[in-house]
Amino acid sequence: MSAPVPEWPRGAPVRAVVTGSDSGIGRAVAAALAGGGVDVGITYHSDADGAEATAAEVRSYGVRAVVRRLDLTDLPAAADVVDELAEELGGLDILVNCAGTGSAQKAVDMDFETWRSVLSVDLDGAFLCSQRAVKHMVEAGGGRIVNITSVHEHQPRVGAAPYCAAKAGLGALTKVLALELAEHGITVNSVAPGEISTPMTGQTDTDPRSEPRPGIPLGRPGHAREVAAVVAFLATPAASYVTGASFVVDGGMTLMGPQASQLLPDRSWLTP
Repeated sequence: MSAPVPEWPRGAPVRAVVTGSDSGIGRAVAAALAGGGVDVGITYHSDADGAEATAAEVRSYGVRAVVRRLDLTDLPAAADVVDELAEELGGLDILVNCAGTGSAQKAVDMDFETWRSVLSVDLDGAFLCSQRAVKHMVEAGGGRIVNITSVHEHQPRVGAAPYCAAKAGLGALTKVLALELAEHGITVNSVAPGEISTPMTGQTDTDPRSEPRPGIPLGRPGHAREVAAVVAFLATPAASYVTGASFVVDGGMTLMGPQASQLLPDRSWLTP
């Protein structure tokens, strides 16, 4: 299940930072960009081995890979990592905000620390990393920011109040940044995945084609490479007139609201 890799024109190096690229969607995005000839800055929170495995895959395409630890619970200082990666790569043209976390608890039972922790990583972190990246992109005369949100940028989920709030907020921030940064030749878009077979969804090394999902029109979860293909497109000159948009990559999941609600046999959906 390979994804097409849109390429940047060869010549001057193109540099990207992909946060949370030690596994899952982030790793797939790093590989897709590398396949298009882009040098990649890789960040991780706790899985150093995973980050090095991503770096090895990136280098296999004949481009550079640089690895740094990024702890988005330590803000605003953690955003310094974006500047460090940009300096080592020799500039920054693309930022993909992929690092994130979530929760599984009803809002009324949640302590404030949990609420703030998820918002800090998923929203504050993306905001601060974008701020740092923009300085380098303005110097370069343009750039691309792609925020990995979720279908929950658009649709709620029981037990995921801070995650939904953060992803919806990141979707709105995407639009504001698209307006503010257009004059600098910087486009800003979001990609909103549905269920993707990754470690975050408990599907490490799972072939999504082997996981039936009757409630999803395409009948299965997605593969991380299918998300990465959309990100790679948005990061290239081919998408130079696309900004402020949200691209849902969910196999049709979000189309099923009214259809699925008519088929639920009980109220068990209220359980996180």
